[in-house]
Parts: sequence; structure tokens; C-alpha cells
Amino acid sequence: MTVSPPNQGFILSANSFDQQGQSLIQLWLATDAGPVKLEVSGEQTVFFIEQSQLDRAQQLLGGELARSANLPLKDFQQQPLAALYFHSLAAHKAAQLSLQQAGITCLEGDVKLHERFLYERFCYGSLLFQGQLRQQRGYTQISQAKVKAGDYQPQLRALSLDLECSRHGELYSAGLHGPGIAKVVMIGQPQPSECEIRWVSDERQLLLALCEEVQGFDPDLIIGWNVLNFDIRLLAKRAERMGIDLPLGRDGSKLRWREREQGQGGFATLAGRVVVDGIDALKNASYHFDSFSLEFVANQLLGRGKLVDDMEDRLGEIEHNFKHDKPQLAKYNLEDCKLVTEIFEHTHLQQFLVLRSQLTGLLLDRNGGSVAAFTNLYLPKLHRAGYIAPNLRGDFVADSPGGYVMDSRPGLYRHVLVLDFKSLYPSIIRTFKVDPLGLIEGLLEQDDAIEGFRGGFFSREQHFLPGIIETLWKQRDQAKKEQDQARSHAIKILMNSFYGVLGSTGCRFHDPRLASSITMRGHQLMRDTASWIEQQGYQVIYGDTDSTFVWLEGDLDNPQAQAIGSKLAVGINHYWQQRIQQEFALESQLEIEFETHFSDFLMPTIRGSETGSKKRYAGRTAKGELVIKGLETVRSDWTALAKHFQTVLLEKVFSGDDPSEFIRESIQQLQAGELDEQLIYHKRLRRRLSEYQKNVPPQVRAARIADEHNRKLGKPLQYQHKGRIAYLITLSGPEPLEYRQSQIDYQHYIDKQLKPIADAILPFIGKDFEQLSSAQIGLF
Repeated sequence: MTVSPPNQGFILSANSFDQQGQSLIQLWLATDAGPVKLEVSGEQTVFFIEQSQLDRAQQLLGGELARSANLPLKDFQQQPLAALYFHSLAAHKAAQLSLQQAGITCLEGDVKLHERFLYERFCYGSLLFQGQLRQQRGYTQISQAKVKAGDYQPQLRALSLDLECSRHGELYSAGLHGPGIAKVVMIGQPQPSECEIRWVSDERQLLLALCEEVQGFDPDLIIGWNVLNFDIRLLAKRAERMGIDLPLGRDGSKLRWREREQGQGGFATLAGRVVVDGIDALKNASYHFDSFSLEFVANQLLGRGKLVDDMEDRLGEIEHNFKHDKPQLAKYNLEDCKLVTEIFEHTHLQQFLVLRSQLTGLLLDRNGGSVAAFTNLYLPKLHRAGYIAPNLRGDFVADSPGGYVMDSRPGLYRHVLVLDFKSLYPSIIRTFKVDPLGLIEGLLEQDDAIEGFRGGFFSREQHFLPGIIETLWKQRDQAKKEQDQARSHAIKILMNSFYGVLGSTGCRFHDPRLASSITMRGHQLMRDTASWIEQQGYQVIYGDTDSTFVWLEGDLDNPQAQAIGSKLAVGINHYWQQRIQQEFALESQLEIEFETHFSDFLMPTIRGSETGSKKRYAGRTAKGELVIKGLETVRSDWTALAKHFQTVLLEKVFSGDDPSEFIRESIQQLQAGELDEQLIYHKRLRRRLSEYQKNVPPQVRAARIADEHNRKLGKPLQYQHKGRIAYLITLSGPEPLEYRQSQIDYQHYIDKQLKPIADAILPFIGKDFEQLSSAQIGLF
């Protein structure tokens, strides 16, 4: 072996396990020189107990304990602590169990060895490493490694994978797409085809050929759509059925699959490679769609979908093409791979995940992870301040209030301004020093602390979270300046997650005084901002979390209204700067912005009430853009009929046009059957069909009818295990679109789709839907 020169890499995976009675940390890295397997042996695991319990703990543990030490560390109750160290993870786990059974609390015993190893060295995503080098086939092995924080920007190779199979799971083909590869491995005899096909004789040969293709391409990432819990899982199951291994790991190791409990997916071990699911990655990046099917998302983002004619019987068409038109199946298979590749490129998902890892230490395939991200950032700083974090507590209730929402003043308005606090909760944390350590230290020195809410006090000097946010804030401003959308978006998501983390009982730092001192401060800021605005002679008609809606009475033009908006923003910021300095001797980090000017605005009432609604409004900006929040147009559980009707009705009302004729024509066209394509409901089944017993909603009734027809026709049952169904309301009740037999119940759509929308809008212009619809119905 030779000693490697210092090199930089990006962490693809991190694990720790025992080997020959000692712990071993194993990291797979992407580097400019190719993949690296980095190993750290002999790193001792640790947890902490009160020093007063040390003698008893040593007697209980005996030889299991590697060493112990009294350290200048304490818990949040100011008790001095001792550290207990172990050579192996097994000894660490057994010792915890023994001490807990003896009534001794073990702090930070749940922290994984490789996670502690990395974050204590501030290694987030990228790192600098050195150690004993041995060149292996296809990768470099580094043992006795030493690492520290790095600043490496990786260029990762991604391979899009998609499998096609029969309804019984028998493999037909595997599509592969990435830089320099666009290929399908398919069972069958060679035939001419538009795309490149590697023909194989049977399913066993398909699996082995797929492994060769993956090893030849050598990806860092394997991406796909539900790729982990369908494609990878199916590969593992088919290989197990045939009694063969799939050497898909970079070191030649086989794919390993482990099922989660209760059938909730599973875990794949693929040495040196990361499996990243497109659905989970989009959700991590805060994308929202009515459906996360590949067809729907691709159409929304790329403007095109899957190459299949019959989406209702997709599996049937795949089976048909495998028997009769394999080149067409290959084309379809490869197109699915391409769609995933293009979605990742279009949304910069790979860049987002890399940046998230570099900001927080979360691995690329980690879903969610807000609490883990906060822990990675906060714990090493806390330790250097002399504290050890508490364990998770089950006795806390999430009793902090939510965001501020004021009662609205319903009406149809001209000239409404929206003023938004920029990143309100992060700004509150920065301004008022809301922080776990700050709370502990502030409670000790309340006379000089910043008073929060629910008994919270925060230290003016000892805190970390405000500084973390300030650093992220500056990085985001720089990213915006450089038009780096991926970095800006990743930082925004991270900053906005901090409040949720502190308010979650799943976080070891959870304390109602922390979350309440953020949300209740937000309430105060919103209420007092509204009061200040009204003192200036303007009316506040609504407020929601960080947005204040201001009505400008009088005959104004658009430039005059916008000038008032800019003036109000300057005045509010000055007001809070002065007030926070006077009351708290603090520098305000709050910033309100003049966000939007609605030349026309509607704040509806709650259905069947005169009370103003919340989180529901519509407006037309000075530039003519129609903005709708919380109303039927943006709700996925309303029909296309409702969305079109509401949009046109709002446009007519905002333009001052009489909508009566439009309403009459809409009813006439509906009853004449001219709008049938707009009457389809699309709803998701949240549970298994068998779980709906007492309350059976329309979508479930339609799904049961559909699967009964499928059963009679010998087709696979589509809706037994959740799913998404399209259905109509007929005179016989809800019926699935593909099996509708009865006449459509048009009166249902008048009463349940058109009327609620019209009733929320028409009273403000002196119109009545009942009168208009009755007059129309009387014509028939």
C-alpha cells in the first residue's frame, strides 16, 4: 500500500458496522479520479451519562466498556456528564440496554457512528481525505482514512432505469438512458427497431445483461420513477426466484434488498451507487402535483407524456406489444427512461440534491430529513459550547399555535395591496435570537435575556441558530444575484424548515417555548403591522401568516396605488426597526416587501355564511394576471367544468361585465351534453378499498364498481391498494369513467359544481344563481 495524496470527494453513501469485533465506517465517494471506497477502522462509539452514575455504570458494564472520561460537558439541566466509549456497535447497543434497564439515562446514544464522525468534522456532502491507497478493479480503496471538511463540486453520472413486465411480474425488458447510452435489453429474437436493443433469450439472461450494462456505464446514481420500490425491488425478487445474484455494486457485490415492515417499501444496498427516486426527489424539492404519475408530471413539466395509446389498460397494451410488437414496446420503455432523465434536467433535481447534501449532510437518497438536517448542523456547535443534547421526549405536546390568520372582510374591491414579510419565521429567529441553547442560557440569566412567549427567555450572546440562518441568508442572496436557482431553492427550503423542526416532537430539541416564541411573535408582528397601517388611514381586509392585504379606497390609478404600496413598505420597516431597538435593544432583521397590487380583488364569504373566508381569494393584478388561492380553480378535487366556470365568471365580474348570459349558456350546454368531457372527477384513494367500511365516499364506490368489472373481464384489479380513479356522477350514483352505464346526473353538477362557485361571487354584484338557473331550466 501507498499513502494517497490529499484528495477531495463527494459522499454517495455512508454506513457503519462491526467487523472482527471492531467498528468500521465505510464511505463511498465520487471523485475526479473515479469512485473511492473509504474506510475508517477503530473509531469508538460513545454516549453520555451523568457523572454521578459513572461508578455504577462501570460496575454494570465491566469489560464491555472500552474507556470512560469525565468531560467538561453538561446536559440541559446543568448536570455534569461522563462519556462512555466502546470498540463496537454491538457493545454500544448492549451497554445502552443494560444501563437503561438499570434506570441510567444514556444521552445521544441513538446517534449513528458514521453520522457523528462526519458532522463533528463539519463534513457535509464534500470532504478532503487521505489514507492508505490500494487500487481495486473499478475503484480505489482508502483505508486508515483521515478526513476533514472539503469544498468539492461533483459531476455525477446518472443512469435512468425502467423495467417492463407482465401483470405477474415476469420481466420483458429493461430500458437504460444516460449520457452516451440509450438502450433496451429485451427478451426475444432480433428484429429491426428504431432504438438500440440488446436481445436476450430469457429472463435470466436479461438480468445478467442488465448487470453488464450497468457495470459498463458505471453510474453514480440510478434514477427512475418509483425506481426503488418497483424496479429495484422487482429485480431483487426475480433474481431471488431464479437463484442468482445481481453484481450491481461497484465492488462487484450483489444487490441486497430488505423489506420494510407492513409492506411499506424497502431498502436496497448497492455498493458505491445511489438509487434516487424521481417522485421522492421532487417532493424533497417542494414540488406539488395533482398526481405524481410519470404521465401527469411529464405533461406538466415537459409538455409530453408516455408512448402508450390506452392509459386505462396500460398493462394490457404492454403485454400485447411484447407478444406482437416488441420494437414498439422497446420504444415505449426507452421513452419512459428519457422522460425521467429530462425531468431531472428540467428541474435541476440532481443539483438540488447535491446542494442539500452540502448544506446539511443529508445523503442524496434521504427523503424528508428536516430533523436530521437540523441535528447535523446544530449538534457539533452545541458540543463545542459544552452541552450534550437531550433525548427524544414523548411527553411534549405540540401546543404552539399555528401561523396568524385574521378574519377577513368579504367584498369585491378595487386596488388591494399585498405586503409580505420576507422569510418571516427565519427573520424572527434572527432578530429575537430564538435558539435551543439560547433558551437554556436565557432561562439562567433572565434579567438580561430577551423575553419570548410561554415563559421563554433567550440569551443575547449564546446561540447558534440565528448565525446559521444569517449565513444561509447571505448565501441565498448571493445565489439569487448569480441566478443560481437550484442553490437559492435549496437554501430557502432549509431555512423555512427550522421552525417546523423546533415545533416537532420528533426533534430532540423540541420545546413549546421555542416554537411558540416564533409563531406568537409572528402573530404580534402581523396584528401590530395591521394597526399601524390603519393608523395611516388605510383598511386592512385580511392577513395570513406573513401577508397583509390592504384596501385603498378612492379613485386611484395603478401607478398611484403602487406608489402607496412602496411607501407603506418603507414605513413599516422603519417602524419595526425603531420599536425593536427601543423595546429590546435589538437590531431588526425583519423586512416587509410590497409584493402585489391587485387592481380588482374578491374576498368571498364562507359557504352558507356571511363570515369572511380564510385562505380563499381571487384577484386580477395590474398586469392583468388572474390569481386564485384556495378556490375551486386550484383544487384538484373539482371538475374541469367548475374550474372553467369560475375563471370566466371572475374575469367577467372583474371587468364589470354582466355574467348572466354566460351562466345561462353554461347551464344550457351542460344539460345538452356538450360539456361531458369536463364533468370527470379525479380523486385519489388514500386507503385500501377494504378499509372503507362506514363512510364510503363516491370515489370508493366508483373504484369498487371498476374492479368488479375488471374481475369479470379477467383484468388486474386496479384499485384494491390505493390509486387514483376517474369517475362521473350518474343518475345511478358514482360510476367509473371506463365503465359508465347510466345517464349523467346533470342536476348534480349544477347544484354541486356551478352553484357553490356562483354563490361565492354573484351576491357582490347583486345577482342570484337560483333565479338565473331557474329561468334557464324553465326553457326546457
